[in-house]
Amino acid sequence: MTLHFPGLEFAVMLPLLGAIFVNLLRDPLRARHASVIITGITLFIALATWIDFAYVGGKIARDPNDLVRWLTGHELFDIDQLSAPLLPLVALLYFLTTLTTLHIKIRRFSFALNLLSEGLVLATFSCKEYSWAIIALMALSTIPPLVELRSRNKPLRVYLIHMSLFVALMVGGQLLIDSYHGEAVPAWAVAPLMAAVLIRSGILPFHCWVTDLFEHASFGTALLFVTPITGAYAAVHLILPVADTELLRAMGLLSLATAVYTAGMALVQREARRLFCYLFLSHSALVLMGLEMIQPYGLTGALCVWLSVGLSLGGFGLTLRALESRRGRLLLHDFQGLYDQTPTLAVCFALLGLASVGFPCTIGFIGMEMLVDGAVETYPSVGIAVVIAAALNGIAVIHTYFLIFTGTRHRSMISLRIGWRERTAVLVLVALILLGGIIPQPGVHSRHLASQEILEARNPKPIPGDVVKAEADED
Repeated sequence: MTLHFPGLEFAVMLPLLGAIFVNLLRDPLRARHASVIITGITLFIALATWIDFAYVGGKIARDPNDLVRWLTGHELFDIDQLSAPLLPLVALLYFLTTLTTLHIKIRRFSFALNLLSEGLVLATFSCKEYSWAIIALMALSTIPPLVELRSRNKPLRVYLIHMSLFVALMVGGQLLIDSYHGEAVPAWAVAPLMAAVLIRSGILPFHCWVTDLFEHASFGTALLFVTPITGAYAAVHLILPVADTELLRAMGLLSLATAVYTAGMALVQREARRLFCYLFLSHSALVLMGLEMIQPYGLTGALCVWLSVGLSLGGFGLTLRALESRRGRLLLHDFQGLYDQTPTLAVCFALLGLASVGFPCTIGFIGMEMLVDGAVETYPSVGIAVVIAAALNGIAVIHTYFLIFTGTRHRSMISLRIGWRERTAVLVLVALILLGGIIPQPGVHSRHLASQEILEARNPKPIPGDVVKAEADED
């Protein structure tokens, strides 16, 4: 299928070209204004492309008059049911993060690197057919955080070791898989690629680089590097089509153990950044576990949770970032009583945090229910661990809310109320989360179609549920 206009190319190229332009600007304020405009236009193009894809229909669509095809001879960029909503989600997160960067932070936050990172992530999510293109783009996307850490004179060793190992295992694993030329690939050949995905996703015992990144990089950079969950995208296109069931089951159990462990760690953190880090690791591990169930119900739930985590924890992180801009690093040793000073942030903090654990009437509710049912069906003896992880995450969110916003009265000569930029960002995310919870059918249907495509790529034969439906239609 062909789209009506080349939105994919524009969505990818605009941030990349914008990064060059913004890098030439010496005034940080002008750089922020330019970045807001560029990310805003990119968001509009990504939304238009999603709508265009829905109107065209089909399983996969490409741009008309593909410029990349003219330059390289290959049709590199395409859009399918999986990536269609991910593109506007990524563009929205980058736009809101840029929009909410305050004056006191603009000299610490690199807008050029931010645009470069956005272009690379959008390009990654626009690749499906070429494994080496996904690997190359994911390898390049590790550079912007490294450049920022180096420019800020922060420790590089932990991040550099893990990302170097991630890239090396991706390349080596794909070379092993390609050596079989489409034949059945043994588990030992898929293992390096699986290890690379585990590293990128922060699965035990490879999670320490995520906490180190949040500790030393700017909150905005660390937030945008992890929230798209590109490790899950690599798992879908690089591992699921070739890995056997037993290898996927082992990967799923490891992800489930990570979800429970990091949820428990979130309960005992005494610093807000580390709390967010462990909350995110727990949720991303649940997404990865759901992708490895290889059955329609749980897989659909995992894809729903993927979107809800991006919206809810992305907004949750932006809320913490707004609080940090006013108070500095947030410590969770005692009650701070900030509700009177920032009531809007308090309400959004609670809603976004609860949405991430599947609170009723939020976008994550249906997805989490489907994920739990799928886990119980696939892993009968340990399915309850998903419920435990969600419960621990919910307790951590509520506990942190009380520590930050209640228990005492905060006295300050300077107002801590949020401006229109931050209010717009958090209210937009809250509206999307509530709308997705009240009207979940379109999102669930879209994720169900995506799960069917994933299962068909793994097994070209009809899915059992589809066979039953086809027989019923004939009757």
